[in-house]
Amino acid sequence: MGIFGALTTSVGGLRAESYALENISGNIANSQTTAFKRIDTSFLDLIPQTALTAQLAGGVTAQSRSTNSVQGDVQPASVATFMAINGNGFFAVQKPGTFTDNQPVFDGVDRYTRRGDFQLDKSGYLVNGAGYYLEGVPIDPTTGNPSGSSPQVLRFQNDFLPAQQTTKVDYRANLASYPLTTKHDTSVPGSELIAPGSFSSGHNPLVLGTPAAPFTDSTFTGTVQSNKATPSVANTGATALSGAAGTDSISANFAAGDTITVNGTVVTFVASGATGNQLNVTDSISTLLSKIDSITGTATASTITGGSITLHSGTTSDLSITSSNSTAFAALGFTGSVSASRGGGGTVGTGQVIGNDNSTFLDESVAGGAVTTYDVSGAPVNLQFRWAKTDSSSQGPGHTDTWNLFYQVNPNATGTQVAWQNVNVNFTFSANGQMSPAIPTVTLSNAVVNGVSLGNPVINFGTGGVTQFADANGNVQVNQIQQDGFPAGQLQSVSVSTNGRIVGNYTNGRNIDLAEISVATFNGTNFLKRVDGGAFEQTDESGAPVFGNAGTIVGSSLESSNTDIADEFTKLIVTQQAYSANTKVITTSNSMVEDLLNVLR
Repeated sequence: MGIFGALTTSVGGLRAESYALENISGNIANSQTTAFKRIDTSFLDLIPQTALTAQLAGGVTAQSRSTNSVQGDVQPASVATFMAINGNGFFAVQKPGTFTDNQPVFDGVDRYTRRGDFQLDKSGYLVNGAGYYLEGVPIDPTTGNPSGSSPQVLRFQNDFLPAQQTTKVDYRANLASYPLTTKHDTSVPGSELIAPGSFSSGHNPLVLGTPAAPFTDSTFTGTVQSNKATPSVANTGATALSGAAGTDSISANFAAGDTITVNGTVVTFVASGATGNQLNVTDSISTLLSKIDSITGTATASTITGGSITLHSGTTSDLSITSSNSTAFAALGFTGSVSASRGGGGTVGTGQVIGNDNSTFLDESVAGGAVTTYDVSGAPVNLQFRWAKTDSSSQGPGHTDTWNLFYQVNPNATGTQVAWQNVNVNFTFSANGQMSPAIPTVTLSNAVVNGVSLGNPVINFGTGGVTQFADANGNVQVNQIQQDGFPAGQLQSVSVSTNGRIVGNYTNGRNIDLAEISVATFNGTNFLKRVDGGAFEQTDESGAPVFGNAGTIVGSSLESSNTDIADEFTKLIVTQQAYSANTKVITTSNSMVEDLLNVLR
């Protein structure tokens, strides 16, 4: 080839270096373009066919070398719909062919990009800065799974999210083993329990069908008192109800005409000759106790021990005693009035608390938390719970720690209107504070709260969700109370989740997965065809897109250009020197040709 071959080769070298310079120029120009993939230059030698002993260095040509698989830095962004792919893959996008009535008409050609600066346009499409529309797969709102596998252009309009009726309430709580109700008295065994006998006749609030509990005796013990003897000693059954100083009589005398009223029956004191409901002022304390017991009908006689009188209510009625002579009454150890309510009683369980008994119920139960639920139209309903302990193992053999759960039906109930409804389940607990047997769920059948129907919501306790451990506050400690209903809401914004889904944020506070972003990968990533706007089209060399096994989508982020300015400047220097060297070859070849022509002259 000789001198003229060298000239031709140098011209090829100039072309190759010019090609490289153009790529360097484009890389530097796009160093700030979102997700731009730089183009490197590959030089290929072109060898003519010659004998082995006559081989030449040959010419050169330049080709592009894609860096589609080289990721740029992922940087945080303040826009919720911006996204970047950390790892392999491309967003599937389309571009409109035309617009009709200001609405895009897509050409149906899928393209692929890593440019993730998507934002909602006025029509509800997610469009990136280069005008490409994001594709994905809609999410089935019922199952929460993608509805299909074929990507489609995503569009989100300001539609209403339909209301969802409450169907489940997740409930976790600890019930104090000894509830501090308003009526509890630690000195009175069983006073912490709900007492069916204290409710209106025929309205036993315990579980529907619970047999009426038999009445049990209750006691009232007075304070220790001493007589007028010298020296003074504790009153006994022989101590007289009146007497002179220094005698075995109570410290303040009853007088003729004084009265003691026992359960409505009036007993009058007389000087002597007492008959019927009378007592002589000189009678003893034992005589008085016998009279009281005869009126109450108790099977257990009232007693006096160590100067303290213990009265028994019996099972016929509650005990109530007052006296017209409060000073003498106090000398017996009683201040004001005496009362003792029988245990048990009531009627067969109705499972309901009526308006007339609301105050009694509140005094004998503890609050169990409240949650806002929703009916079928999305109207809010305040669902309140209360717990009442119905039995305690501390009462002796045959007794088990048992509770009933109630929910409020009508906060304004009066008369015989239902105020609270028992869920009609006995919750029993073993000594270790765990439910035995376990009750995982309870259904509120045909629940109506304040006139609003809630259908049949399920209270989900799970395994061990309700316990009974000691609590110094004596309250119900609610650890979780959460329901699944919500009112209707309008879409107000969308964002990108870490699992690659578009999340709709609604005015009712709900965040719903709307679509799954389609991310495609290619076996021949660097053989994709570049088009304007940082997008690519598939080729035979790249292979078909594969959806799945891609990198992770990072929301509120953007991928930077993978151009390294310092590296490009270095390549720029090298390219310039190579270009100059090729021009030097042309100059030298030209000089040699001139020398040859001079020989001919």
